[in-house]
Amino acid sequence: MATFLYKLGRLAFRRRHFVALIWVALLTLAGVGAASAPTPGNTSFSIPGTEAQKAFDLLEQRFPGMSADGATARVVFKAPSGEKMTDAGNEATVRKTVKELASGSEVVSVADPYTGHAVSANGTVAYASVKYEVSGMELQDSSRDALTDAAQKARDAGLTVEVGGDALSATPETGSSEVIGIAIAAVVLVITFGSLLAAGLPLLTAIIGVGIGVASITALASALDLGSTTSTLATMIGLAVGIDYALFIVSRYRAELAEGREREEAAGRAVGTAGSAVVFAGLTVVIALVGLSVVNIPMLTKMGVAAAGTVAIAVLIALTMIPALLGYAGRKVKPAGEKSRLLGGGRTPRQPGRPNMGTRWAGFVVRRPVAVLLLGVLGLGAAALPASSLELGLPDDGSQPTSTTQRRAYDLLSEGFGPGFNGPLMVVVDARGSDDPKAAFTEVGDEIKGLKDVVTVTPAAPNKAGDTATITVVPDSKPSSASTEDLVHAIRDKGADIAAKTGSTLLVTGSTAMNIDVSQKLNDALLPYLALVVGLAFLLLIVVFRSVLVPLKAALGFLLSVLAALGAVVAVFQWGWLSGLMNVEETGPVMSMMPIFMVGVVFGLAMDYEVFLVTRMREAYVHGEKPGQAVVTGFRHGARVVTAAAVIMIAVFSGFIGSSESMIKMIGFGLAIAVFFDAFVVRMAIVPAVLALLGKRAWWLPRWLDRALPNVDVEGEGLRAHADLGEEKELVRA
Repeated sequence: MATFLYKLGRLAFRRRHFVALIWVALLTLAGVGAASAPTPGNTSFSIPGTEAQKAFDLLEQRFPGMSADGATARVVFKAPSGEKMTDAGNEATVRKTVKELASGSEVVSVADPYTGHAVSANGTVAYASVKYEVSGMELQDSSRDALTDAAQKARDAGLTVEVGGDALSATPETGSSEVIGIAIAAVVLVITFGSLLAAGLPLLTAIIGVGIGVASITALASALDLGSTTSTLATMIGLAVGIDYALFIVSRYRAELAEGREREEAAGRAVGTAGSAVVFAGLTVVIALVGLSVVNIPMLTKMGVAAAGTVAIAVLIALTMIPALLGYAGRKVKPAGEKSRLLGGGRTPRQPGRPNMGTRWAGFVVRRPVAVLLLGVLGLGAAALPASSLELGLPDDGSQPTSTTQRRAYDLLSEGFGPGFNGPLMVVVDARGSDDPKAAFTEVGDEIKGLKDVVTVTPAAPNKAGDTATITVVPDSKPSSASTEDLVHAIRDKGADIAAKTGSTLLVTGSTAMNIDVSQKLNDALLPYLALVVGLAFLLLIVVFRSVLVPLKAALGFLLSVLAALGAVVAVFQWGWLSGLMNVEETGPVMSMMPIFMVGVVFGLAMDYEVFLVTRMREAYVHGEKPGQAVVTGFRHGARVVTAAAVIMIAVFSGFIGSSESMIKMIGFGLAIAVFFDAFVVRMAIVPAVLALLGKRAWWLPRWLDRALPNVDVEGEGLRAHADLGEEKELVRA
């Protein structure tokens, strides 16, 4: 592989005009496709295999005009102090608001508080339920505007009015976060390379790669039923790995120049060596992202595949466009150790020949491997302890900041009707196989009333055929509580008895039940997903490193960093540690998608650092250095670049901590702290300590396996043979 990539790098350097033209044409083509693509239609959201989804599907069949999975909104009214919602003036204002809401183009129904028994017992709080024909992600902006305008008019009349429900949900804006991440990345690259031009190349290629990826997603959104959130993960991951991959190749190019090689030869060798690591690092990320399909949640699968496609583009750009741009840059990109004049180049170094910080640190670790290993493992173990009390759930309006109308509506409903009113359960009774459907409906209602933690059970509402009915159950606890989850399971456990007694089928659905089912589905898929991703990557790393113990150490180190990161997430978002610093207003269960999301994203990024750092060590070892010295050599060449890559990644993810959305804030914090633990504790401390202790045993591989595995030559041994052959030809000619 190294020889092939070496030739590709030299070809791209020589044919730079052609290569640049191809990528500009692809970017233009993707941009035109995105601009001319039809507006995406209704994006389907389903969770196959869950009881809540089966109930939704049944409702679509038996209640065709009900729009069971449509968005909902609750407009909550509170009377001024000393007044009640039943006062004539307040009632007139509410009825006027209800009439205005009912005129919306996407509105299916609006329930009047005074006819639907939606006024609190003390008369101070009332609410109107609005049902839409499409989901919250599909709702048009005009419908959201009409909802907020109607609420504002009621406020102007003197009432306190807040709006809750998923009708106000919108895709979070992350543009400012991306700008912050790019700005910090630019500063880090300038410090790393000592050159504005060299620093600009990774940024330029990363932006082009993300541009092609996101534009392609936009162009295909309608045809492939891609949601507006599909491009979010692609942008985040594509930007981070795009900068990192280009950073590694430019850094290796400057190192080759420092050894006295011509620029075309240096470009070829940079792509042949660092490019090989880029290919395998990219493959691990792609495996992790495509592996999200194991969860069997279509939206998550599409997000993973789209992000994997963007990563593949980043790899191709790093292998071809970077050497082409280096050809354009010429002598403006300096060899390693030299800076541009603008940044202080040309000055005599204060201490010539002094080992860099990476060399000094690696030397310390090689001398004290046991102490460093114990300190690293115990530190990560302590950070991981809170993960033992991890509670999973999905965010609702109760986790929103108190400054939002959704949170204030949530609190008003809890005040007037109890905390469980924010998460009612919908019980669907299919009595098509029953001899007496009405009796079956009554039996189900009576059974549910006798359960613990139930406040209200509404009478059954049958369909026109009379063979299916819905029953609304209001729990006594808030939607995200363990008590509400226990109630959902208790109702479902009654299903067998109900079927035996009445011949009818009982299903529980609604947003609360759907959240519980999604959390369970993600939890059940975590171990199979982890086994698949780690297993495939383990096999891939055996091929890369020609070792069994190095990939095993890489996988175990990754598990340590992920557990420590989950522990930090639990401590901040569930326990409330440093919640003021992170601006976490409401603690609660950790988002159920967080563990599997962190495993997928962090594993891919962690293997990036493993491949880039250890490949340098393997290269030095293959070329004759002793194991301990190979560790030091790997750090001398790779520590600075890996550190810069990790800082860039942390900066990109940390930009999302400032989001007002608790889910985005949690993802940003979790990924940032995971990269910190993995890059600086695992890869920079535990990895060299373990390799120093293992010595030659680290590179052991059974002979039969060595013969069976393909030789991909990541270390560039073939390049040395290629160079020796070239020198022999020159001598013969002379």
